[in-house]
Order: sequence, then structure tokens, then C-alpha cells
Amino acid sequence: MIFLRQFAISGMLALAATASTLVGRQNVGPGPVTGDTFIHDPTVVKTPGGTYLAAYTGDNVQLKTSSDRTAWRNAGPVFPNGAPWTTPYTKGDKNLWAPDISYHDGKYYLYYSASTFGSSRSAIFLATSTTGASGSWTDQGLVVESFENSNYNAIDPNLIVDAQGKWWLSFGSFWSGIKMVPLVPGTGKPSSTNLISIASRPDAGGAVEAPFITRNGNYYYLWVSFDSCCKGAASTYRIMVGRSTSVTGPYVDKSGKQMTQGGGTQMMSSHDSVHGPGHNAVFRDNDGDVLVYHYYNDAGTAQLGINLIRYDNGWPVIY
Repeated sequence: MIFLRQFAISGMLALAATASTLVGRQNVGPGPVTGDTFIHDPTVVKTPGGTYLAAYTGDNVQLKTSSDRTAWRNAGPVFPNGAPWTTPYTKGDKNLWAPDISYHDGKYYLYYSASTFGSSRSAIFLATSTTGASGSWTDQGLVVESFENSNYNAIDPNLIVDAQGKWWLSFGSFWSGIKMVPLVPGTGKPSSTNLISIASRPDAGGAVEAPFITRNGNYYYLWVSFDSCCKGAASTYRIMVGRSTSVTGPYVDKSGKQMTQGGGTQMMSSHDSVHGPGHNAVFRDNDGDVLVYHYYNDAGTAQLGINLIRYDNGWPVIY
């Protein structure tokens, strides 16, 4: 997910990646984006009115809006008066990480993370709003937390509603990898304490995070980021994917390797002036599925990347 965390991951991770992780599509440049283009760990929802609302990592969680998916403007913090309930996890820092925004039954749901760099003493919270505007959000409290001895990390949340209408939250960063927990529909809170493991990198320092699950046709797709974020133009982040016919997995890459064993098909990596693309989200629009992610430009500034996705023999293709 977010600014350099958990462990220092050297560029050698990319060199040590298995062949199965490198069977990806050719990198493509991001589509046109104008206005307030700085973003980190983006998530976007299309509003009922046809505009776009983005949430991203920043003080008290930050928002952007767009009327056309190209020109973006800053729209203020989710919590203008602060989020003091998060400070036991952030050690007083206002920076809240990796939100996940979606819209269900007339209400916006926003999951977000509170932690400190390198620590698994972390928590995921939920806020809701009927408008999505800055200052309109009501915090609904703690969803999942992790401790120093948990061997998983409660950050980088993503809500998926499956084909049967069941709600699930995936999350995780480093340690033993990506987890999933069932939720109560509507409340968005866990219905069980049992965690399902859906991805890990036991042979690569655990460097997997930022899960995002989508569905197209008969498949669910688990998008994750491998390697090291948050080093500006030196970042080695890259976007990976696997698929499954079940929302709970097992997710496999194109070679058939399970993502719980380090599998993943590479979808985008550093190229040209796009450095360390990762922490992606996907939403559906009139012209298809839309991929949003952050990358660093040559100056080391995090930028919003947007591309479209099509599907070829059941596998996503970024264009």
C-alpha cells in the first residue's frame, strides 16, 4: 500500500520473481488526466449523478471529484475536524491510508486504514455518507484490527459484493499476506472472525499488498501490488492479477500458480516515465472496466493513472 512499509524491499525482488509472475501484458501509458493529478492509493466510484468521486491517502483521508474522468479537482478531507479515534494506531499522525470507496443502496461506504510505517499494529475503520462530500461522513467504527503478533496487517481494505449478494472485505500488506473476512451486508462489519488467506509471497519477503477484487463473467479477479512502494522514481511497485471462479479463491495466475504461493500475472510495471505503478482499484463505467492507480513521475511525485480494461480469454488486458 502506502509509503514504504513493513520491510525494506530491494530491487532484487523483481529480478528474483518467478517466470509465472512475469507473464503479463505489454506496459501501456496512462490515459489523459488533468487538474489536481497528485494522488496516492486511489479508489474511485461513479456517482448516481454520473460524476466521479475519488478517495486517497492523506490527512484525514482526502477526496477528489471529476465530471468527465479526466479533469480532477481536490474536494477536501473526509473528516475536516479530524479523526481522533484513529490516533492510537497512528501515534497521533493525521495521515490515513488506502481508502476504499463504493456505493450501495443509496449510501457511500468508505473503508480506510490507520497505522504507522513498519508496524502491524493497525486498524481498518468504516465511514458512511449519503452524499460523499467532505464533512458529510459518519464514522461507523472499527472493522478489523491487527496486533504486533498477528502475523498479518489490517490495512489496504477492499469491499467486494459477490454474485450471490454476499459482502466480503479483503485486506493485507506483507507478513503472511492477503486476508479476507465475510461481512454483514448493509452494516459492512464482519460476520465472522475467521480469516481466509488468498495471497502471499513466502519466498519474496512477503512483498504483496493492496488487494482489490473485481468480477467479470464467471471469474473473480484479485489485483495486488508486488514489491516496494513509496520511493519516488526508485519505486519497484508493479500491478499483478490472478483469477478464480470463487470469491474466496483459490486465485491462480496464467501459469496456474496459486497466489497463496507467490503467483500472480504481471499487468503493469515501471516503464518510460511511469515509475512504480501500483495500489490499483477498478470500477465499472459505460465504456467498460476502468483501472485507476498511482505511479511516480520522473520528479518522484505520485500521479493518478487511468486506463481501460478489456478481457481476452477470461484475462484482463490494460489498454
